[in-house]
Amino acid sequence: MQVAGVAALLFLASVAIFWPGVATYDSVRQFGQALSGHYEDWHPPIVARVWGALHAVFGGGSAPMLVLQLAAYWTGFGLVAGALARRGNPRAAAVLLAIGVLPGFLGWQAVVLKDSQMLGALLAAFGLIAWWRLPGRRLPWWALALVILLIGYATLARANAVFATVPLLVMLFGPQQPWLRGTCAMAGIFATLAVAPVINHRLLGATPTGVERTEAIYDLAGIAVRAPQDAVGLAPDAVRSIAERHCVKPLFWDPLGDDSRCGTIVAPLRTLSAATLYGLLAQAVARAPVAYATHRLAHVNSTERWLVPAGWPGGAPPARSEPNQLGLGSPGAAAAAWQALARGLAETPLGWPIAWVVVAVTGLGVALGRRASPIRDLALAVLVSALMLEASFACISIASDVRYHLWSMVATALATVLLTAEGRWPRRSLLIGGAALALVVGAGVVARLMLPPAPTGYRAQLL
Repeated sequence: MQVAGVAALLFLASVAIFWPGVATYDSVRQFGQALSGHYEDWHPPIVARVWGALHAVFGGGSAPMLVLQLAAYWTGFGLVAGALARRGNPRAAAVLLAIGVLPGFLGWQAVVLKDSQMLGALLAAFGLIAWWRLPGRRLPWWALALVILLIGYATLARANAVFATVPLLVMLFGPQQPWLRGTCAMAGIFATLAVAPVINHRLLGATPTGVERTEAIYDLAGIAVRAPQDAVGLAPDAVRSIAERHCVKPLFWDPLGDDSRCGTIVAPLRTLSAATLYGLLAQAVARAPVAYATHRLAHVNSTERWLVPAGWPGGAPPARSEPNQLGLGSPGAAAAAWQALARGLAETPLGWPIAWVVVAVTGLGVALGRRASPIRDLALAVLVSALMLEASFACISIASDVRYHLWSMVATALATVLLTAEGRWPRRSLLIGGAALALVVGAGVVARLMLPPAPTGYRAQLL
């Protein structure tokens, strides 16, 4: 009960500090859809639908969504911490709640976004599972139904969430044989990717916007500027213009979608079907695999925030809402101070997804080296989920915001605490993992000291 009380107090304090929530550009667009009742698939319609339902009952702009995602967030942390305390690990429980307070995590949870909704839903689902699984009990039917509902919502809340949610489900409820687990996970991912558009368009009533074309356009342009002689789908003049205007950015795809930059140049590609575009991309990859690999590695480095300049955009949660005419306000001075702290920590390895990947890989080795147990199995499940999501960025990613990595980072922290609560990590794992982490962090620090500062402001980032 003590853990539950602390988690409840942290929830109430979070709501008080961040009320009524921070609304970004994406948030404003989704709230506009919730008000109008006309939904598009550029942003997940499930989030706008939930927002619309909450607004119809409670009003309050972004406040109900803030309460929802913070409640899910602290419920998840509270349940896992409570389960650890109940099994005789009060220190691990305290550490877990402290992780929930980390400005880089809690600060993003104050922003009303699909990413924060996904994180909250997955944490709440995992907390329910841990509450029953850690003492070796089976979930009651109602808890299992709630877990499935939460993970289903998380899956629809982000286009790439499937790479985290399906592996998590398979690891927790699937077969024990590794090859069967892998087969089920891949089959589940492909099936979900096929079904999600049907749900978004037919069940949730979202209008298609062509969002599924952006990845192919980004990669086609990235290959073309690196290997003009092997360009596919773009005329030589278009390739030269894209290169001269520096519209292919490791940071994000935005210059290719902005008509003031290269949007009009790639406009012919947007008239093609997604199937045709990805067919062209397959041809381009086959003709210029090195160019494709170079393009994707540059983006992975950017989104993992490794060898990048200081102040790399997208690392810190905003403190104020995007200016809007919809009545979405901003939190007060306490939230601004908190987000300023989060902004500072975003420049440290705590804000670098690549550092968390190293910890996750090390933890995975530790988990695989232990005998099966409830605590080990839970840690293994979230680590596989985290690493599968991170691996997906190698092929499917067009932007570098830290918010896309929130689940992977938090899941790694959860697994680390769980594995440590069960027993000491092997010395060999600590030495190898520590050396790898030191190498990654050291190289990242050198890059930030030597590279020119990153551009500030969205328009400067486009140039």
